[in-house]
Amino acid sequence: MHQYMNFVNTIKKTFPNLALFTFSLELDYILSDCDSVLDLGCGDNSPIGFIDRKKYLVGVDGFKKSIDISKKLNIHDKYLHKNILEVKEDFKKNSFDAVIALDVIEHLPKKDGYKLLKIMEHIASKKVILLTPNGFVNQTGEGNGLQEHLSGWGVSNFKKLGYKVFGRYGLKGLRGEKAELKYKPKIIWGLISEISNLLYTRKNPKKAYSLLAVKKL
Repeated sequence: MHQYMNFVNTIKKTFPNLALFTFSLELDYILSDCDSVLDLGCGDNSPIGFIDRKKYLVGVDGFKKSIDISKKLNIHDKYLHKNILEVKEDFKKNSFDAVIALDVIEHLPKKDGYKLLKIMEHIASKKVILLTPNGFVNQTGEGNGLQEHLSGWGVSNFKKLGYKVFGRYGLKGLRGEKAELKYKPKIIWGLISEISNLLYTRKNPKKAYSLLAVKKL
């Protein structure tokens, strides 16, 4: 009954975004054995807010406005307004079961991205989880300079470091900036995108729009 209610609540929170719904379910499954999660670059509406809340969640972001919005949504139990590349001084080794960075690493230069991975692996005791576009996708900073894309990441970048990589959000050609669907009606193309992920791109991440990289420690 509890699992059923979580499923229903996730549908309510994510509707009509089918991709966010299925990603939330997958994230919930991956984190099922983790009681504490550090969410780096949490932004104003992290997908972690759509999973089962029986976890201790800490969000870190360098943009104060995003922190303020997330606080109002009550997504995390605690927040830290700070550069994510400096959090090693705030959290001890193995201090969280999991450390996640969802659509974050592409906002860093490549060198800093690798630094972020080392920091995440230092703080996590069980798992490190990242979501990022497959390859470089242009995106400007708009009102938040931290939102600009500065690097692109491929399957090999993560596999060389011991990560398992899965495809997310379906075929790459169906989506553009900010993972927005290119075609209308979006409900139909969103369904097509998810079907393509289920049947093909999840196991063939090189063809997917986004990469879900997971490392067990």
